[in-house]
Amino acid sequence: MYDICIIGHITLDKVVTTSSVKYMPGGTSFYFSKALRASGLKYILVTAVAGSEHHIVEGLRAESIEVFSQKSEHTVHFENIYSANQDHREQNVLHKAAPFTVAQMPAIEARIFHLGPLLSDDISVDLIKMLAEKGEVSLDIQGYLRYVSDRKVLYTDWAEKEEALKYVSILKANEFEMEVVTGTSDVEQGARYLAEKGVKEVIITLGSKGSLVFKEGQFYQIPAFAPSAVVDATGCGDTYMAGYLSKKVQGAGVQEAGEYGAAMATLKIQSSGPFSGTAATIEEVLRVVNISDK
Repeated sequence: MYDICIIGHITLDKVVTTSSVKYMPGGTSFYFSKALRASGLKYILVTAVAGSEHHIVEGLRAESIEVFSQKSEHTVHFENIYSANQDHREQNVLHKAAPFTVAQMPAIEARIFHLGPLLSDDISVDLIKMLAEKGEVSLDIQGYLRYVSDRKVLYTDWAEKEEALKYVSILKANEFEMEVVTGTSDVEQGARYLAEKGVKEVIITLGSKGSLVFKEGQFYQIPAFAPSAVVDATGCGDTYMAGYLSKKVQGAGVQEAGEYGAAMATLKIQSSGPFSGTAATIEEVLRVVNISDK
């Protein structure tokens, strides 16, 4: 029995700026898996990559991360093109990978299944239903709101949300994603809407304003901790969820789990690439915050 099973594609990201072209692995499952290294939990990543990117999987295994990789003709390949203004990004999908289905899912038992779809057809609703019979389903909703038209990434509401959300125990969305799927920009209204659809624990991330968690009719305000520097925000939401779920599976309450995830996200944003902190550095962030609050 695993504590957590992460399901999602590893991406090959092409980042084009006015001064360089870089290639790097990414995706929800990649950043989440890397962040869990500090947890001490038993976990496994289920992903799909082409043979040409199998070295990424081997790199994870070399770090003692257990990986099941299904065969795929292609690896998900995102192209992010930035203008001189780094706030403007054009995002294209050059290749898509094989989807995750009931038929290809290995016989894995886990307490929590965390799903990180990157595109709307990555993970079938039938698979969500099947996993919900085995453990709690945690979902980063981002990918279900994305579709590709002429290689461009566009956003729309999730057509299958009515059918699927009743099987989701924990859902994470940022403010923009929440508005797309709920039709409201009011965070509390959006959280209640998702709970009415069947989600037991709704997490809305609010960037530098922290996050809001709604569970059993109660709202929890999770603060964002000030980083020493803002270097790279890529994967911060995934890192937050790794911290949140790692604490939850160990029996922590919402506030403790949220603050632990927030501390991990703070450490992540201070450096490029995936989370590289330790349990000790996470606890140090929390200790400093607790001292300053007194």
